[in-house]
Amino acid sequence: MTDKEPHLDSTLSLRAVQWADLNAVAQLIYDVCEADGDISVAVTPEELKHEWQNDGFQLEADAFLVETKDGRVVGFEEFGNEKDHYQLHADGYVHPNFKGLGIGTSLLRAVEVRANQDMQLSDPELRVFIRSTIDSKDEEGHNLHKTAGYSSIRYHWRMEIKLETAPPIPVWSDGIELRPFVKDEHAVALWQADNEAFRDHWGSHASSYEDWAHRKFGKPEFDPTLWMIAWDGDQIAGYSQNRFRMGIGWIGGLGVRRPWRKKGLGLALLQHSFGEFYKRGTTTIGLGVDASNPTGATRLYQRAGMYIASEFVTYEKELRPGRNLK
Repeated sequence: MTDKEPHLDSTLSLRAVQWADLNAVAQLIYDVCEADGDISVAVTPEELKHEWQNDGFQLEADAFLVETKDGRVVGFEEFGNEKDHYQLHADGYVHPNFKGLGIGTSLLRAVEVRANQDMQLSDPELRVFIRSTIDSKDEEGHNLHKTAGYSSIRYHWRMEIKLETAPPIPVWSDGIELRPFVKDEHAVALWQADNEAFRDHWGSHASSYEDWAHRKFGKPEFDPTLWMIAWDGDQIAGYSQNRFRMGIGWIGGLGVRRPWRKKGLGLALLQHSFGEFYKRGTTTIGLGVDASNPTGATRLYQRAGMYIASEFVTYEKELRPGRNLK
């Protein structure tokens, strides 16, 4: 793809992303999220740098931007291989002041060219698809994806709570003990519990320890004192992996293993997490969840006083028919 991309306005150009673009891309993402009404889903430059350092991600091959003649970044899209080159994803942003100039179309085309290259590495018998998630209020985004042959398949929510008083004290089941998280001692067991707890979730797949550790511990806001691990003897029963981000408390992962479900452990972990943020002076707490979560998580969060702050829709396009793994 070059600046001669036919859908792009003549005042704009399309090129590969470079490391020098980091701050400008982070600012663009913030501007788009601000226009959509939810800056908590934006990223800091440090978070974006961490994402770009993911194993297998090749910045200049997997990310594209559109800029003005004076070098302002007004569009960005990245490609990702979620699983074995058959489950692919795209993530794109167009500045609200530059819509209608072919930016979204050009970026999506560039990512699909990259996706078609990457899928050659997949098992030839497997169905290959690419997914892209947008804010549900983004009408231009809906039209863009539908025109490009995508279909909406799933909704996700960002839920939050604003605490006016201290949350309820959690009630723990008999035999459950909350212990401090010690990374060197507990990381492997927690990785295994995390893979197990999310096994039934849509779009999820088991990750290697190396990928999991990079994703969890490599985040610039990683704070082990905010990780809550519930033990039943020598077994991890559940956990809540929390951090501060974009000015609010964030529950990055809350899981309960199957043998300990439907015993109030999820609610207790959630309330304990609320209490830890509250003690540290943070009263707005958020998380992301699949709106069709099979474990009943959305009902749990609503019961705990959380509400839907933003809704996102995932679009999918089949790139090659074949056997579905999940």
